Amino acid sequence: MLGDCTLFASLLLGATGAFARVNLPALPGDLTTPVQQRLAIYGPNAMSIGWNTYSKLNQSCVEYGLSEGCLDSRVCSRSASTYASSRTYSNVVVLSGLTPATTYYYKIVSTNSSVDHFLSPRAPGDKTPFSMSAVIDLGVYGKDGYTIEQDETKRDTIPDILPELNHTTIGRLATTVDDYELVIHPGDFGYADDWFLTPSNLLHGKEAYQAILEQFYDQLAPIAARKPYMASPGNHEASCQEIPYTSGLCPEGQYNFTDFMHRFGNTMPRPFPLASGGASNSTPQALRARARALANPPFWYSFDYGMAHIVMINTETDFPSAPSGHGGSAGLNGGPFGSPSQQLEFLRADLASVDRHQTPWVIAAGHRPWYTTGLTSACGPCQKAFEGLFYKYGVDVGVFGHVHNSQRFLPVVNDTADANGMQDPKAPLYIVAGGAGNIEGLSSVGKKPDFTEFAYDDDYSYATLSLLDEQRLNVKFVKSATGEILDESVLFKSHQERFVVQGV
Repeated sequence: MLGDCTLFASLLLGATGAFARVNLPALPGDLTTPVQQRLAIYGPNAMSIGWNTYSKLNQSCVEYGLSEGCLDSRVCSRSASTYASSRTYSNVVVLSGLTPATTYYYKIVSTNSSVDHFLSPRAPGDKTPFSMSAVIDLGVYGKDGYTIEQDETKRDTIPDILPELNHTTIGRLATTVDDYELVIHPGDFGYADDWFLTPSNLLHGKEAYQAILEQFYDQLAPIAARKPYMASPGNHEASCQEIPYTSGLCPEGQYNFTDFMHRFGNTMPRPFPLASGGASNSTPQALRARARALANPPFWYSFDYGMAHIVMINTETDFPSAPSGHGGSAGLNGGPFGSPSQQLEFLRADLASVDRHQTPWVIAAGHRPWYTTGLTSACGPCQKAFEGLFYKYGVDVGVFGHVHNSQRFLPVVNDTADANGMQDPKAPLYIVAGGAGNIEGLSSVGKKPDFTEFAYDDDYSYATLSLLDEQRLNVKFVKSATGEILDESVLFKSHQERFVVQGV
C-alpha cells in the first residue's frame, strides 16, 4: 500500500497530460491591496488584524477609531512573512488598549481598502450572554477545489463573493453575522491538499495548492474581517497532499503546516494573565504564567472571553503517537513544534489555573475527536493524551471535527456516560462539528455509541455555543442552507468549585 501511494503521488506531481492551467485569482491592480483579512482576539484588551498582500510592505498600518468617520488612531508594524511557492505576504498589526466590548471601526492603510468594524473582546469575567460559532472542516468553492454539488436552491448569495464560489456555511455565517461574537475553527481550512481530486489541477499541483488557499481565504474574509476567527491545526494543514508518507515529495513551503504558521502564527494569543484580584493565593497565577510560557500559538494556546476560558489544542503533533507527527498513523510527518510533552504540560497548567468565579465555562477545541459515530475515526492516541486532563480539571465542553458530519453526545468519560447527564455532570459534553462542507463531502453517521444524542449527515451544518449565564450553556446545530435548528440542548453546570480538580 505504501509503495502504491508513493507511486501515485509521484505520477501526480510529474503528470504530463493536456490539462488546463489552474485558476489562480487575478492579481489586483494595486499589489498592496489587502486580501484574505482575518481578526483574532490577541489579549484581554487587544485584537490582531491580519491580511495578505501580493507585494511586500515596508510597513503595515491600520487606522482605527470609535466611528467610521473618525479613525484617529494608527498602529504600524514591520511584520511580514512569506514562504517558497506563496504569491502573497502575511501581515499583522495588533491593536491594544481597547475598551472591552466596544465597537471599533478600522481601515487597513492602502490605496484600495475600505472601513470595516469589530467588537473588541469582552473582559474576562464579563457575565453578558454571548454566542460563538464552531466551524470545522470547511473547504473552498471554485474551479480548483470545491464542495460537492448541491441544488442551487441550497446555496446562499454572499456579498462580494462570485456566484461560483458560493458556500452555504459561509453564506449562513454572513447572514447571521450579528448573532455571534467569535468563531472557533480547530482545523482543516480550504482543503488545498486535495488539489489532485480535480483533474485540471494535475499538471500544476504547486500552483493549484496555492490557488485553493487564496480562493478559500478570500471567501472567508467577509466573516473573518468582522469577527475574531480563532484557529488551530488539522490534518489538511500538514502537507501539500494527504496521501500518507509522501510529504517528502511536496515542494518547499508546502509541508509541515507552513501556510498555517505564516497565516496565523502572529495573530493568535498566548494565555491571558489572571486578573490581579482573581485568586486568593499565588498558585493559580504561577500556573497561568507557566501556561503562558509553554503556549505555542497557533498550535496550542488559550484565551478568556467574558464567561469563557477557551483552550485550543493540536491533535496532530506533539504528544505520544500523534497521528500527523513523525511515525504517526496519518503518515504526514509533521512537527514537532515544541519540546517533548510541552503541549501536555501547557494544557495541565492552563486548565488548573482557571478561576471559575471569573470564567466559569471551560471550552476546549481540537481537530480529531475521540468520541464519534462510525468509530473508525476515533483518535485513540488523542484520547490517551488529553481525556484525563479534560476530566481532572473539569472541561465543560469539548469541540471537535475531522468526521464530516454533526454529532452530540451525553457527557462522557472513559467511554461511559456520566450518570448526571446534562444536569451538573463531571464529565465533558463532546460535540463534533465537522459537517461544514468540503470537496470530500459528508461522512455517513454509521454506528452510534450508546451515549449518542444527535447525529446528522444529510446536509452541511455547523454548531453554535451560547453562554446564557454562569450555569447554562446552549448548544445548537444549524443547517447551513436554511438556518434550520437541527438539534438544541442545554448543559447545566453549578460551577461551585473555584478551581476544579477531580478524580475519576
